[in-house]
Amino acid sequence: MKIGQPRICVVGSLVGRHPGKISTQGQILADLFLKEGYDVVAVSSKLNRVFRILEIGLTLIQKRRSIDITIVEVYSGASFFIADLVSLLGKYLGMRTVGVLHGGSLPEFAARYPRWSNRVFRRFSKLVAPSFFLKGAVSNLGFEVRVISNVIDLKGYPFKLRREIAPKLIWMRAFHSIYNPELAIKAFALVREEFSNATLVMAGVDKGLESSIKQMVCDLGLQREVRFPGFLDSRRKVYEFTQADIYLNTNEIDNMPVAVVESCAFGLPVVATNVGGISSLLNDEHEALLVPRNNAMAIAEAVSRLLDDPNLAEHISRNGRLLAERSSWEAVRPSWDKLFRELGFPNTVRISSTVPGRTSA
Repeated sequence: MKIGQPRICVVGSLVGRHPGKISTQGQILADLFLKEGYDVVAVSSKLNRVFRILEIGLTLIQKRRSIDITIVEVYSGASFFIADLVSLLGKYLGMRTVGVLHGGSLPEFAARYPRWSNRVFRRFSKLVAPSFFLKGAVSNLGFEVRVISNVIDLKGYPFKLRREIAPKLIWMRAFHSIYNPELAIKAFALVREEFSNATLVMAGVDKGLESSIKQMVCDLGLQREVRFPGFLDSRRKVYEFTQADIYLNTNEIDNMPVAVVESCAFGLPVVATNVGGISSLLNDEHEALLVPRNNAMAIAEAVSRLLDDPNLAEHISRNGRLLAERSSWEAVRPSWDKLFRELGFPNTVRISSTVPGRTSA
């Protein structure tokens, strides 16, 4: 660690340390900063939310003399209590704190609880958002927000340019209502009417809807055409996305979904519902085909366009990869360097070529 280089604490729900759990941006950032030579504390990977909050509070208090900057993931709902706790402790312990805004539901949450949100946002030394959508929503409340993109490790996403593609579709999110998995099934049923060889992979963790989605597939007689591989770790993700040719994003609410950026990195043309921050991330007919929310026919028609027009598929595949490259660590790291300089820490370390590792919570 260099003299003048900040000692960092990354705070969030870092449950991706456990098998079968999704890695958050906080966890990814902690690993990247550690590999770059920073002194990093990452907390917490506790699965129980109460224990997680307790560990976060105790860690900040016990390690207060060895932390210069605390970076906290800010989500809406019950997770907002973590942002409240960390921003309050940071203020009283004299830490510089950076709130990184996440989730397409955050603007609605801030509008519903304006006094709480304003109180928490005001405590942070800096506010960061991964999209112009979230930046605009929170800036309208009177706060300065800068955009720093979410990060992916491009080395983990082998690119395959798609041109003449097959109707091999993949959907990967949690089985929860905000991701609208029912819409993917409805759209796929329509695709099957035109393309009898169409297949669909639906991957992700169950958040209450997986059984009903599987029943829906059975009711439509699509058991042979739709496959449920469950949660995809890095190795299985590469396999499934390499086999597929089109990615479906059917969300009801969205911000800057990492799953979409990952799909772009693999070279899959994306068909996405135009909700939340999607249009801030993807340009229609450039990096994706955008369709109205909850419209199965529009999704099926977009899939048909990609299958019938190799030039369009290639155009979107190529531009999608370029979009993903803007989320590489090499592209994103200078923005964090600039933020650290503004917080009074001018020294940084050079970007290494190592693969992100793990920190201890």
